[in-house]
Amino acid sequence: MSFHAYLPRCADGSYCTGHTDDLDQRIAQHQHGAVPGHFRPRRPVGLMWSEDVPSGHDARAGEQRITGWPRAKRQALESGDAAAARSRASRVVLRAASAGSVPLGPNRGWRS
Repeated sequence: MSFHAYLPRCADGSYCTGHTDDLDQRIAQHQHGAVPGHFRPRRPVGLMWSEDVPSGHDARAGEQRITGWPRAKRQALESGDAAAARSRASRVVLRAASAGSVPLGPNRGWRS
């Protein structure tokens, strides 16, 4: 089974994070207003970024990590500019990234 941490962009330009085991279904639920909360009044919602991870725990950890990111870092992630996203990261994340680690993998101790 595959799990996902994801970052949708709302019609008003805001971002909100999430995690799920069925990404297509979850985005459809957000689009149709079936999930109360941030997305309902801000539809339509478009999937801006997602990452497959091996477990629900890792997906939740990825969601929590992204939640703490500043807007500039989320925008760099949206544009696919990994170098810019890393440059906006804390030094702890930069050291780990330079060692070949992936910020949204099983290493749950990072916070940026």
